[in-house]
Amino acid sequence: MVRDAHNCSFSLRSKTIMAKKTKIVATIGPASANRETLKSMIEAGMNVVRINFSHGTHESNGELLNFVKELRNKIETPVGIMADFQGPRIRTRVKKEIEIKKGEKIVVSDIGKNLKSQISNLKSIVLDWKNIISDIEVGNNILIEDGLMRIKITKKEKDYLEAEVLEGGTVKNHKGVNIPDAKLSFGAITEKDEADLKYALEQDVDFVAFSFVSNSQEIKDIREKIKKALGRENSLPQIVSKIERKEAIKNIDEIIEASDVIMVARGDLGIEMDESKVVIYQKEIIAKCLKAVKPVIVATQMLDSMIENPIPTRAEVSDVSNAVIDHTDAVMLSGESANGKYPVKAVEMMSEIIESTEESPFDDMASCEIKGKISDYASIISSACQLTNNPEIKATVIFTESGFTTKLMSNHRTQQIIIAATNNLKTYQQLSIVWGVETYYFEKSQDRNELINSAISKAKEEGNLKTGDKIVVILGEKSGKEGASVIGIRTVE
Repeated sequence: MVRDAHNCSFSLRSKTIMAKKTKIVATIGPASANRETLKSMIEAGMNVVRINFSHGTHESNGELLNFVKELRNKIETPVGIMADFQGPRIRTRVKKEIEIKKGEKIVVSDIGKNLKSQISNLKSIVLDWKNIISDIEVGNNILIEDGLMRIKITKKEKDYLEAEVLEGGTVKNHKGVNIPDAKLSFGAITEKDEADLKYALEQDVDFVAFSFVSNSQEIKDIREKIKKALGRENSLPQIVSKIERKEAIKNIDEIIEASDVIMVARGDLGIEMDESKVVIYQKEIIAKCLKAVKPVIVATQMLDSMIENPIPTRAEVSDVSNAVIDHTDAVMLSGESANGKYPVKAVEMMSEIIESTEESPFDDMASCEIKGKISDYASIISSACQLTNNPEIKATVIFTESGFTTKLMSNHRTQQIIIAATNNLKTYQQLSIVWGVETYYFEKSQDRNELINSAISKAKEEGNLKTGDKIVVILGEKSGKEGASVIGIRTVE
């Protein structure tokens, strides 16, 4: 807990990040795209800035990036930058609004096809992806405008599809379309995404988020694009895979393995899947990410009413609290912080909910079973975690280059704070999304013991440690190699 500010001097980090362990991702938009608001959001507890490349231009988004970089350097606080790309979003293409009624027969085509004259008597809807109807089969449902309208494919021809309207409404131009059961062949990255990715890499962002991923191969292909563009294998932006398609749920294990971070994007997921099951998938995905040592974010409509109102609904408070109890690494604000009336209050409220939940016994976790090839090394860190069960232990201090050891320790969701010391600037920023971690960056120091000592001194300056405190010290992986060479208990001098 944070001490009385009148009795002790604190840096910005000790006032914000250390007061809570679950991290906050906040989307920046018109309501928050200025230095003063951004600074207030960081002070309120924002850990990662999300810039949605579905909106804005490279020029306007670049200005936001510069604001964040200036602020985090000025106040010496790790704030991750996430570039979130639009992905292959399918939309309607109609010349004028079309009223469709339940039971009515209609025609569906795409922009690469010309409708035959014999079906011209039926109302028609065009999808704005060339040749997409070849991926759609009889029996597939097409959902329009967040699922408000629903049609079922009853017949497939070379140039068009016939469908029956299950739920009617008014089809407008450029409205979103979901096709849950279709195996779409256009991948997870579009021409627009390619251009946005190139720009984001030039700006040295920390995370790149991709929409509508379906399988692990898409993520592997994206990683190769990033390596080729940057001309290196290491210090890459971490790939955030957004889980929002039915097919992604089917392939969730391989997607988690191939990704660096997972985002449970509940908006489109709730359209493509049975809405009543979304919360179950959320819990299952968080549990799988913990076992795989992959940070996970819960996103979409968490405090949605705060777009218009200064306080959230009780249901929204429960939603955030339950995500914390599920042990997510981070929770995310979207419209609340991007174009809402109260972006700073939204971050403050989310921080308050997190802190209250983390103080309760419902947030406690007994253990975390790590699976796969990292299980041997994980058992070493698990032994270190057992040392923190001693009530005299105040913190764990870790040297890390890649962040891997720190993530392993974080996965145990210990009651004590985790202090990470690194000489890798990219790791410094990327640990901003990992649960319970306070990170210090030391550019000049190369010796692991020296880094640990510097981190302890810094933690003492900020009030997070004091002379006489007992800590667990871990000298983690070096030069990309897994392995903790030293684990022990030490008294702060």
